[in-house]
Amino acid sequence: MVKTMSCRQLGGACELEHRGGTADEIIVAQDRHLEEAEQAGDATHQEARDAMRGRWRRPRKSLDWYNGVKRTFAELPEG
Repeated sequence: MVKTMSCRQLGGACELEHRGGTADEIIVAQDRHLEEAEQAGDATHQEARDAMRGRWRRPRKSLDWYNGVKRTFAELPEG
């Protein structure tokens, strides 16, 4: 069961699609994408990268975001 979410759906700045069998796989792919964008000097992703860093540092405060991603993922069609 593979589903797709875009960078923008996860709070990012573009329509790059991430595919995964779980919401967690997609979140990890987004984190990697944001890190690569930052390393490439892509300032359009900086706000999302900073937010992602903050979520990893303060996981309790990030549960709303995380649970929202999991809900959105669960509602997506396969494909």
